[in-house]
Parts: sequence; structure tokens; C-alpha cells
Amino acid sequence: MQVSSTDMQNNFGKYLKFAEAGEEIIVTRNGKDVAKLNALAAAGESVLRERAASYHAGGEWVSYQDFLELTETSEQRYELIDGVVYNLASPSFNHQLAVQELLGTFYAWFKGKPCIPLTSPLDITLEKEENNTCVVQPDLVVICDKDRIDAKGKYMGTPQLVVEVLSPSTRSKDLVKKLDLYSVCGVKEYWIVDPMKAHVFVYSLEDSNIADMTVFSNTADTYVTSQLYPGLQVSIQDLFAK
Repeated sequence: MQVSSTDMQNNFGKYLKFAEAGEEIIVTRNGKDVAKLNALAAAGESVLRERAASYHAGGEWVSYQDFLELTETSEQRYELIDGVVYNLASPSFNHQLAVQELLGTFYAWFKGKPCIPLTSPLDITLEKEENNTCVVQPDLVVICDKDRIDAKGKYMGTPQLVVEVLSPSTRSKDLVKKLDLYSVCGVKEYWIVDPMKAHVFVYSLEDSNIADMTVFSNTADTYVTSQLYPGLQVSIQDLFAK
């Protein structure tokens, strides 16, 4: 991202948050690059972001408009949850195998039905509360309100079902922050797939709460099944195939 020295001086707090999220900020003066703002220690980024989530006001909070500014000028992928920006790392091989298996099964099951499954990257914009717009990119979503796709091709509705495949860097966010976000914003079913432990957590969400939760494992179950869509099931053996 390139910003003028004047803009940097007037909005340093905002660009500092962008740098913490992993964005490289190039400062220009009279059309020339004069400085660069980077995060100091990549190893501490996730801890820094987790702590930043506790700030709800002031310079620590990244607004939805600030987030749009960041994403529209960056080639990286980001999420915005409770005013905190998260840089999305490239997924692992096992992560992508799980997503591929899920999409194949979901695509075949939903073919010819009103709802459709889609995979990341796809921005899901959710209004958690007033002045708290969150943007996430789940690994897989099932959407039934295709009329909520705007003139720019962006989906602005709420998925019925969301799937997240865990990685070491996203466990806390997916298990806690996103579970809270999805329950509050009207998602009806949330799957958390854990390739490391070969478990799948299926949450039924209702009235901003967890109505039910089932754990499926490769040692005790043959299929992961949906409560929201009876008949939709994914082979655990195929899901966690190495």
C-alpha cells in the first residue's frame, strides 16, 4: 500500500494497525518512495492482534471503512472481527484437501437445490452490532439468499451454514471469535473441522446461542452429518485422508 507522507502523519494510528496486520506501507513524498512501515516481529503478530481485540475505542479500533480502504489497495487477504484486522496466511496441503472434499460433497448434494455452496475467497459481511461490521472469509459457506448479491458482485447476506477448517494460527479465532460472531449474526449451523485431531464440531445456532453441539471423530463415526440439512453427510475417512 502506498500513502503520502501527509496522509501518514494525519492517520498514523490507522496505518500502524495495517502494518500490524502484515501490510507493507510505502510512504511517498512528491511522488517518490521515501519510507517503509513494516511490522517489527512477525512471530508476535498473532499475540498482538489477540490483545488488540480488547480495545473497543480510540486508535486501536479499525472501522469497516478503514478495512475497505486496506483491502481495496492490497493483494493480501484480510478479515475484520470486532475492530481487529487479521492477515490470512496461505493454507496448508491438508487444509486444502479437507476443503476440497467438503466442496465436492456439498456441491453434489446441493446441485439442483435453491442453496449453493461456495468456498473462500469470498467476503462475508456481517453486522454484529451498531458500528461493528465484521468481514470474514470462511473456508466454505452455504448461501440461500442469492438476491443479496449486489451490483458489484459482492454477497451481502448471511450464510445458512459456515465451515471453517482449523490451522494452528486460526484455532482461537475460529473456535471462539467466529463462533460468537456467527451465532449473533444469524448463521444456523457452524462446522469446525480440525485436521490435526481428526474431529469435526457441528454447532446448531439459534437466537444468538448454541442450541446444540455434536462432535464427530474418525475413531467413532463414519460420517459428519448436518442437522440443518437432513441427508447431507461427509465421509470422515475421506475428509481426513492423508
